[in-house]
This record gives sequence, structure tokens and C-alpha cells, in this order.
Amino acid sequence: MKVLIVEDEMPAAEKLERLLKQYDPDIEIAGRFDTVEKTVNWLKDMDNKADLIFLDIQLADGLSFEIFNQVQINEPIIFTTAYNEYAIEAFKVNSIDYLLKPITYDNLYRSMTKLERLRESLPTSKHRIQFEELSQALTQLQKNYKTRFMVKVGEHIRSVTTDNISLFYAEGRTVFMLTGHGKRFIIDYKLEELESLLNPSRFYRVSRSFIVNINAITDVIMYSNSRLKVRLNQEFDKEIIVSREKVSQFKIWFDGLEEERIQ
Repeated sequence: MKVLIVEDEMPAAEKLERLLKQYDPDIEIAGRFDTVEKTVNWLKDMDNKADLIFLDIQLADGLSFEIFNQVQINEPIIFTTAYNEYAIEAFKVNSIDYLLKPITYDNLYRSMTKLERLRESLPTSKHRIQFEELSQALTQLQKNYKTRFMVKVGEHIRSVTTDNISLFYAEGRTVFMLTGHGKRFIIDYKLEELESLLNPSRFYRVSRSFIVNINAITDVIMYSNSRLKVRLNQEFDKEIIVSREKVSQFKIWFDGLEEERIQ
């Protein structure tokens, strides 16, 4: 297998090459570049071939998504990034995977074995990368999530950081915020709005009525009809049940890893 490495940090590129050789000593490094320009020039040369590309998002001369404006890539790509895994979910289409830095051998092994299964399961046309999907993902990567909420306490206004928020929940049209100290505040947001404002690595909407902070979860219990019950690390007078259609994705979020999409 010939592998192209696009990475602007020399130590990271060298480490990735060592891990690849550990995975398969017969892997050949087809090239190693640190800029968009060098990568595009290499890819445009019809004599250059690679079976797999490891592509960092931030390169020395810009973001790697610019490459897809200048050249068509049919080879499968594994992105390497320091961004949170839930922020690059849009990249995980058409045989694309990612490795979150710092890269470990276990994570590399999982990505490589997933790639092999994808190759066996998908036709060649499925390996094509759509620039529109990369552009959408870039937008999500650049998004700043809300870190605090303003609340009214009598005649006073206070700011509560998301670190101190255990739960958002709805009762009818009213949405409440529950803090780690057990205080409740009414906020002027709908749960649908909160979903787009909150960091998805920390907050997850388990049902139509609840958005929970992963740091506030103390236990998850098997419930009736293949559902799950969430318990918080504080007193709360309502049952938090994960909707049946969200159980699978909740487990992925709770585990902190993206599951294999093709078994």
C-alpha cells in the first residue's frame, strides 16, 4: 500500500510514518508534504499514485480543504486533526475517517481496519470526496459554542458557565436550566436552539425534553423497550429517559468514540 502523508508538523508526520510501519512494514510512503500547494502539485502529476492519504486540516499555507478546489481526489482519506471528534462528524462520509491528535497506535489500527472493510463493502465510486461536504464541515469546525448563559435572579442578572450546567429541560413551552448546585432558571431558548449553541461533545439531547451534560451523568441504566435511563450526580425530580431512536447514537456519544458504520 502506498500512503501519502500531508502534515505540517514534522514530529507528527514522523510519528505517523512510524505507526504506519508498525501496522504494516510493507507500507510505502509515497510522499510527505506540509502545504496545500505542494500537495496539489503532487496530486496533479498523473505519474504519482497513492492508495491512501492522511490529511491534516491545518497546513503551513492554509486549510487542507482548499486542495479539493484545485484537484479531484478519488483515493480514500483519513483526516488527522486536533479538533474535537464530534465537530468533524460531517467528514465521516464516503469512506473518510479521521484520527484525533495526538495519534495513538490503537486509533490508527482501528482506522486502518475500518478502511479495509469499507473498501471491501463499497464500490469505487463511493470513495469520491465531495467538496461541499468538506466545506460544511469546515463551517462547523470554525463555530464557537456558547460558554455561558445570562439568567435573572429577582432584580439581578447573573452569568452561568456551561461547565456548571447539568441539564436543560422543557416543560411545555418553558425551558429550564439546572445547575450543578441544584438551582433552576428559566431561559429564553428552545431546546432546538440550544442544540446548535452547545458543544456536542459535552451536551446531548437524549429526548424531546432533555439535553444533558456528560459530566453530570453518574449512571446509565437499561430501561424497558430497549431504552436507557440517565441518572445525574444530583437530585432531580424527573426521569430522564433516552428516546428509543436515540439509544444507539447516545451510546456512541457517551463512549466518546465514533462506532464502526459498517460491520
